[in-house]
Amino acid sequence: MRLAGRVALVTGAGGPMGEAVATRFAEEGASLVLTDISGRRLEAAAERIRAALQSGADIVSRRADVRDAVEARALVDAGHERFPTIDVLINVVGGIRSQTLYMPILEMPEERLDETLALNLKGAFHLVRLVAPDMLRSGYGRIVNFSSINMAGEAGQADYGAAKAAVASLTRSLAMELAPQVNVNCVAPATIRTSVMANMPPEETEKYRSRTVLKRLGEPREVANTVLFLASEEASYVTGEMIAVSGGIWPAL
Repeated sequence: MRLAGRVALVTGAGGPMGEAVATRFAEEGASLVLTDISGRRLEAAAERIRAALQSGADIVSRRADVRDAVEARALVDAGHERFPTIDVLINVVGGIRSQTLYMPILEMPEERLDETLALNLKGAFHLVRLVAPDMLRSGYGRIVNFSSINMAGEAGQADYGAAKAAVASLTRSLAMELAPQVNVNCVAPATIRTSVMANMPPEETEKYRSRTVLKRLGEPREVANTVLFLASEEASYVTGEMIAVSGGIWPAL
């Protein structure tokens, strides 16, 4: 098992991609510290993930808004009450909170920009500062952030594209600052089958599907498999990289 004996903190664990990541990690022997902004969604996911735990592994779940420094610290403290270390950090939390996914920048209020940047960056900022010192002391750590193919720019999503480009840049900076003890990478998913896709008009879904080389939507588990690789010893010589899980769409500025 690739993560036997490791402890991984996964944010956004109540959502499809966070739950898929946590499930794959559980299948590979990891113990887990799980969080989500929705306590109800988190507990439902934790029960499903628990079924995949291997012998000797355990789960701590705590509802938190990781954009808030106090709540982020309480989450890490809860993890440390049960486990001596947090070896792996997976920063899944991100997205757009607005009901309107696409908005021209000339119509975009400043509040949306601020909220999107905070949602995609602040959780990673707080949690890296909380868990990386122990990783450096122990001489081992893996951090995987979630960017997006939209980091390359997307009309109507200037806020989100800029935020995800910042995640990719942050990943590279962290890789240099935390080396050689900690490997830091990110994934850039394309259109993955999630609740966002379920609520999208069919013509919009088809637009994204047609852009891919593989001509289909991605599945959360396919993203999770890539995250698992980056969190495992198989990626021991990989750091500062962004891997697109995008069906062939290549995100590049």
